[in-house]
Amino acid sequence: MPDDLAERRLKTVRDHMALECVCDWDAVIATFEHPRYEMYGGGQVFDGEEQVRGYFAASRTPFPDQGNEIIAIAHAGNTVLVEFWLTGTHLGPLRTPTGTIEPTGKSFRVRMAGSFEFPEGGDKIICERPYFDQTMVLRALGYA
Repeated sequence: MPDDLAERRLKTVRDHMALECVCDWDAVIATFEHPRYEMYGGGQVFDGEEQVRGYFAASRTPFPDQGNEIIAIAHAGNTVLVEFWLTGTHLGPLRTPTGTIEPTGKSFRVRMAGSFEFPEGGDKIICERPYFDQTMVLRALGYA
């Protein structure tokens, strides 16, 4: 018999990722017990609803159609691990440490991984940790 908690957690992550694709931020926030992103690659931490909503707005400015396609997903302990394709089209200004890149209309598709942490016994996310090379989108757009 499948572990009901594991199935609920996997559903939460699938729902969370699908809701990010359609920019339903209220529903994305509802998948969290406490909204928190720790960005492995850039080192930024967005803690709490206000900061997480700010991250959503900032990440969708250059790539309003940003999406994801799950490649693999697994549950282990209090964690769901996901490998996925991150996709998008450069349609807005992209701020980088060396300046702003104006929209190019170019699309990207890069492979990423992420972990979703859950509290003991719970099925709401307490932290999402995307793992990525900070320059991979720039390379996919021809800038690095």
